[in-house]
Amino acid sequence: MQEHWSVEQYREYQKKGNKKSKYGAIKTSVDGQTFDSKKEADYYCNLKLRLQGGDIKGFCLQPVFILATGLKYKADFIVFNNDGTTEIIDTKGFKTKEYITKKKVFEDKFNLKIIEI
Repeated sequence: MQEHWSVEQYREYQKKGNKKSKYGAIKTSVDGQTFDSKKEADYYCNLKLRLQGGDIKGFCLQPVFILATGLKYKADFIVFNNDGTTEIIDTKGFKTKEYITKKKVFEDKFNLKIIEI
């Protein structure tokens, strides 16, 4: 077994897309949209079914919220309910310190709760 790679071997390895996610998530594509995890893709499929069934008015993928100058939070989904309320959804497998901080800032600034799936 080879212990060291040449620069060319490493570049070839990178081209093949063999890099694993830091937290084990598997990128998944549905309807031409690539999601960061299978869990997020599954939730998207669930939202599509809820929309077809009339349970919700609609939803958006990856809405971006400006928390402060140079600080953004990107949720996975925003769901528009039939009763006029909205839900901010984040599919989480692992909560990073950065996410926890942004969540607190978001909830304080917009007076909305992030629902973690």
